[in-house]
Amino acid sequence: MEMQDKVVVITGGSGGIGKAMARAFLAEGATSIVLVDLNETAVKAAAAEIGCIGEVCDVTNEAQIIDLVDRTLASQGRIDVFCSNAGAGGSGVLTDAPNDVWQAQWDLHVMSHIYAARAVLPSMIERGDGYLLNTASAAGLLAAMGSGPYTVTKAAAVKFAEFLAITHGDDGIRVSVLCPQGVNTAMAPRSLGDGQTDGIIEPEQLAQTVLQTLREERFYVLPHPEVEDYVRRKGDDIDRWLGGMRRLRRKSL
Repeated sequence: MEMQDKVVVITGGSGGIGKAMARAFLAEGATSIVLVDLNETAVKAAAAEIGCIGEVCDVTNEAQIIDLVDRTLASQGRIDVFCSNAGAGGSGVLTDAPNDVWQAQWDLHVMSHIYAARAVLPSMIERGDGYLLNTASAAGLLAAMGSGPYTVTKAAAVKFAEFLAITHGDDGIRVSVLCPQGVNTAMAPRSLGDGQTDGIIEPEQLAQTVLQTLREERFYVLPHPEVEDYVRRKGDDIDRWLGGMRRLRRKSL
């Protein structure tokens, strides 16, 4: 899909990856970008800076997502691309991560994608055209040893994107899942255990990879190309891969 004349919604849009994608989409000719964030001051400032619409929404609240989609459809006429990009780092590995941490990560990284799909798919299916870009993480394909809640919920996000692609591909719905390693944002990993293995890239570099992948309508968006090889090795020999990950974990301690 090309961005020319497209209407795009981006959650987690006030900075980092979301803001960089908005700039890139506008540069490619998008008609309208709706930046969405929980932080009203930040999203309004970002929207004013780059020339788009700023909306406040708690993406873990389904009623707010439905309202966001309804208002955007009313004002813009359609939504061509919905980027479920909001996310946050998680603390704790397993026993040191209380239930509320697990639940918060699940709500943000999984349920927000489900709420968005439920809200936006009917209009897309009616038109026979639409694109869902869901932000997960390389941790969802591999692992981030420093956080159990983050790794597990990002893996679930990847699976949900797969489900959408299988279920709605024949309806004209394209789906991609963004799976970066370290990106120079507030969430950038600072250690091997957190996923800092192949360097930290800039959000603008990631946004160019997103554009190219959406043009080609491929499923995986991999700003760190090494990840594709890691996933292949994991599939070829899971036991060997697990052993390698244990060695990496020991190095990170």
